Amino acid sequence: MPDFEIEAKALANGSQCVCGVDEAGRGPWAGPVVASAVVINPKILPDCLRAQLDDSKKLSTIVREELFLGLVSCARIGVGIAEVYEIDKINILEATMNAMKGAIFNLDQPAPDLALIDGNRVPPLSCEAQAIVRGDSLSLSIAAASIVAKVIRDRRMVELDQLYPGYGWAHNAGYGTAYHRDALSTLGPTPEHRKSFAPIRKILSPIS
Repeated sequence: MPDFEIEAKALANGSQCVCGVDEAGRGPWAGPVVASAVVINPKILPDCLRAQLDDSKKLSTIVREELFLGLVSCARIGVGIAEVYEIDKINILEATMNAMKGAIFNLDQPAPDLALIDGNRVPPLSCEAQAIVRGDSLSLSIAAASIVAKVIRDRRMVELDQLYPGYGWAHNAGYGTAYHRDALSTLGPTPEHRKSFAPIRKILSPIS
C-alpha cells in the first residue's frame, strides 16, 4: 500500500510543497489523456481516506468515486487534458507529458517545488521532478492523482458514449475490447478515435 514516506523525506530535505502526478488513458483507442496533480496535507487527510488510497487500477469504480469525492474536499487538485487532436498531432507520449504539465500548472498556489511523477519519464517542468516507477503503489500523492485522473476520464468517456453510441465507451473507456473492435468494423471511427493508433489507422487506410 502507498504511504507518505517519499513525500515526508522530500519535505524534510527542504521541499516546501510536493505533488503527486499520474495519468489515465494512454492506451485506449479513443478519448483524451487526463492527468492529475495532487497535493496532500497529511494533517488533514482523514484516516479512512488514507487507508483506502491505492493504485486506481486496483480499486472498483464505486470505491474510486468515493475516494475522489473525499480528495476533492481535503486535497489541492490540478487537472490537465490532452485531446485526441493533440495526441494524433504530436504522439501519445508527448501528449501525456503536456497533460501532466497542465495538471501541475492548474494547481492552486502555492506552486509545488517537487513533482513526483508516476513512471520512468518526467515532463519538462519549472520545478524539480522525480520519476517513480510504480509510484501509484508507493506514494499516497501519486495514488491520489491516479484516482482523480481515472475518475475524471471515465466520466468524460460516459459523456462521449452518449454522443457516439455503439462503441461501449461507458464500459470500456475507449480501450480496445472485442466489443469496441467489432463496433469499429461496423460503424467506423469517430472524431474521438485516435487516428494515429494502428487499429484506427488500419480502418482508415485499408490495404486494397
